[in-house]
Amino acid sequence: MSIYLICISLLGLLVFALGFNVSMARNSSGSMYGSDADPESRLYKAQRAHGNTIEYAPILAIIMFALGQVEQPDWVIWSIVAATLSRFLLVAGIILPATMARPNPMRFLGALGTYLAGFALVAALIIQAINA
Repeated sequence: MSIYLICISLLGLLVFALGFNVSMARNSSGSMYGSDADPESRLYKAQRAHGNTIEYAPILAIIMFALGQVEQPDWVIWSIVAATLSRFLLVAGIILPATMARPNPMRFLGALGTYLAGFALVAALIIQAINA
């Protein structure tokens, strides 16, 4: 089992599921482009969740793939899992609450986890490049 490919696949699934969610929200609202910045709007929350995921998932997937080419220490594997889980947690923190106008723990922990795990993965990739 390749934890690298599983996490990359989950990030890909998240991107496409969120894109589909935006399409469904557009269909429900009758809006074919744009949306008001209403923090309670299903369409706005769907767009923000998808947009934020698109900002991070692709580079995380590339880094994960590159790291998966050679054996890594356990902390790297745990960082990959943490980054993936953090992305899902952040999305839940955007979509599930009634409004985005107030901070919530899911969004905070998802963002913090993304940053911390992302920096750890970048460090691991730099180490891998130096040792290559």
